[in-house]
Amino acid sequence: MPLITTKAMFKKAHEGGFAIGAFNVNNMEIVQGITSAAGELNSPVILQVSKGARAYANHAYLVHLVKAALEINDIPIALHLDHGPDFATCKACIDGGFTSVMFDGSHYPFAENIEKTKEVVEYAHAHGVVVEAELGQLAGVEDEVSVDADKAHYTKPEEVFEFVEKTGCDSLAIAIGTSHGAFKFTPEQCTRNPETGVLEPPELRFDILEEIEKKIPGFPIVLHGASSVIPKYVKIINDNGGALKDAVGIPEAQLRKAARSAVCKINVDSDLRLAMTAGIREHFNQYPDHFDPRQYLAPARAYIKELVAHKIKEVLGSEGSAPAILELAKELK
Repeated sequence: MPLITTKAMFKKAHEGGFAIGAFNVNNMEIVQGITSAAGELNSPVILQVSKGARAYANHAYLVHLVKAALEINDIPIALHLDHGPDFATCKACIDGGFTSVMFDGSHYPFAENIEKTKEVVEYAHAHGVVVEAELGQLAGVEDEVSVDADKAHYTKPEEVFEFVEKTGCDSLAIAIGTSHGAFKFTPEQCTRNPETGVLEPPELRFDILEEIEKKIPGFPIVLHGASSVIPKYVKIINDNGGALKDAVGIPEAQLRKAARSAVCKINVDSDLRLAMTAGIREHFNQYPDHFDPRQYLAPARAYIKELVAHKIKEVLGSEGSAPAILELAKELK
C-alpha cells in the first residue's frame, strides 16, 4: 500500500460531510497509536510532520516509520509537511517522499503570499504532490510557529477566490477562531461555567466559513489549531504532578459542525501531546521504580490510540470511509 495524496480523501470527505484527521507525529509510539486506531476503524488518516519534528527525529526516520505503518494497516495514509516555512523545506519534503506539503505564507502581505505559494505549487504539482496554503493567521504557539494574539487576524472571504485561482493550491487553511497550543485563549476571552468552573471559549466564526464556502464552493478547507484540550488528559496530568491551569481548546461539537461543511482536514497536535504526557505521568506516579522506556511509553501509546479513535468516531466522522477513498485514489492516479 503506497502513500497517497489528499485528493481522494478530500473529495470523499466533502461529499460525505466528514473530515480527515491530520495528526502530528514525532516518534514511533505516536505513529503506532494513530495508525492502530485508524486501522481498526477503517479510517483514512493524514500523518503530518512539522519543521520541528524533522529537526528532532530526522526526516528519514519519520518517512520510514510512516511507511512501516503502511505495511501493517490497510488504510489510506498521506504524509504531509505541516507549516513549511519556505520553498527549500517544502522542496526537501517533496523530494523526500511526502505526498502533501503546506506552505505557510500567512505572515506575508497578500501579493507576496500568492507569489511564494505559487512557486511551491508549481514544483509540487510537477512531482505529483499536493499543496495546502494559508490565508489569515492563527494565534498561539506550536513548535516554531508563534503568533501573538494581537497579530492574529481572520481570513478575509473577499480574498480567497483570487488567492486560490492565482496560486493553484489544492486546499486552504483559514483562520476563523482556532488557535495553536494547549492554551488557546486567555481567561478574559472565555466565560467560566458557574457549575463546573471550566473555561468556555468563544464560538468559531462560522459566518466567515460560510462566506468562504460561497466564494470557493467545493474547495477543501483546513482548520489548524483544532485540538480540544480534552479535560480527561489535562486532569490526569495535573493529578500526577502537572501544572496545566486553565488550558482550554476548541469544543468538539463545533469541530463536528465544521466537518459537516467544507472543512475536509482538521489538525490535531496538542491533544496528542497531552494524551501521551498523561500516560507517562500517570505511569511514573504509580510505578516510581520503573525506568524501562517500554514500561511508560506503552500506556502513553495506548492513550494516543484511545484519543484518535475518539476523534475519528465523535469529531471527524471518517470511520469506515477508507475503502471508498482507496478506490477513488486508484482512479485519480
